[in-house]
Amino acid sequence: MRLPGHAHRRQPDDIVIGPLDLATHVDEALAVQAVAFGLGPDEVAVRRQIVLRHMTYPGARALGATSGGRLIGFVYGMPNDRTHWWSTIVEPYLRATGYDDWLDNSFVITELHVHPGYQNRGVGRRLITTITDGALEPRSILSAIDVESPARGLYRSLGYQDLARQVLFPSAPKPYAVMGAPLPLRRR
Repeated sequence: MRLPGHAHRRQPDDIVIGPLDLATHVDEALAVQAVAFGLGPDEVAVRRQIVLRHMTYPGARALGATSGGRLIGFVYGMPNDRTHWWSTIVEPYLRATGYDDWLDNSFVITELHVHPGYQNRGVGRRLITTITDGALEPRSILSAIDVESPARGLYRSLGYQDLARQVLFPSAPKPYAVMGAPLPLRRR
């Protein structure tokens, strides 16, 4: 699958980063997320509807990473809106820590996933920095499972800091951390 549109950035192992029509390629993207995040078919079906709805929001955009024509990673996000479900869940936690103003004028990274066979090659870093480079907002926010993990290490290396921890989402088995960073993100 060659991604149409803008110039592509070459990565090691011939990995190409470029715009992704996520509504068209939702099943390929969710297959990557299912492997990377350990999702079953029922959870994938729920997330499919969420992704399709998100892609109708103003300013929503996505990037994909391909290798050999196959989607191996993706990121999508949008300008944050306090009326969106995610914001309504995290707002009380952010208010309690004094960071609820981060819900305004921020670009939210909604999902970022890389197939495990392609992790630790800089793919996630390139996806998140490329999508935030195009943001008009002065900062970015995201949520990640609240454990020390390679993902949280990546976010910290880019300048994200914890804004709230032990955030509980309905039906999520583990607590999350909400993280924020000024844009542009730090480069190594």
